Amino acid sequence: MRNLILTIFVLIISTVFAAGKTRHLLVFSKTKGFRHESITAGKKMFIETAAQKNYTVDTTEDATVFTYANLKKYNAVVFLNTTGDVLDSAQQLAFEQYIQHGGGFVGIHSATDTEYDWPWYNKLVGAYFDSHPSPQNAHFDVVNKHFPATQNLPDTLNRFEELYNFKSLQKDILHFLITVDEKSYTGGKMNDFHPMSWYHLYDGGKAFYLELGHHPETYADAQYLQILWGGIDWAAK
Repeated sequence: MRNLILTIFVLIISTVFAAGKTRHLLVFSKTKGFRHESITAGKKMFIETAAQKNYTVDTTEDATVFTYANLKKYNAVVFLNTTGDVLDSAQQLAFEQYIQHGGGFVGIHSATDTEYDWPWYNKLVGAYFDSHPSPQNAHFDVVNKHFPATQNLPDTLNRFEELYNFKSLQKDILHFLITVDEKSYTGGKMNDFHPMSWYHLYDGGKAFYLELGHHPETYADAQYLQILWGGIDWAAK
């Protein structure tokens, strides 16, 4: 009986300690293609919000930080509107090692417009950008509410966004969270199933992607931050 009580006590203490433990984020926003104006707003949000969420955050556009020795300090790495070929082969290998050792990845918006010649990254991020119409209002469906990013959302959302059409969607390995109804706007090219957010376990680590995030004002939107930080919390644990 004493052993059982002691075991329960240790589990409770461990849970409390884990809940209060500060986690560490690396927010990476290097661009070699189109550069989103919202990167500045996104970095500002992370810097101002991280402490409230029990995180520390480092923001950078310096790809030389992608060594395994450095990356392993972080619970998750966020690709904030990255574009183009942002990592060289050695940096890619270091990032693969980081994920393989249990690291977390969060991709925001144009993280899918990144590293088209790196098949491993295609599977990690889940898809590649193909095209988009002009930003417009659209109707979104929350298709999975059993996940931290979406568990407190309504069944449907209406938002103004730049809506990506995707190619190389890794449909067989992804778990989808939010879709967009192509009948609610013009310019969609994915027909009856057009995902906007997903997650999965990949190569030893975790990956979460959220297509929303084109506009600067999005990073001050409470509903958006609820989704984003829910995904970060999952990826960083």
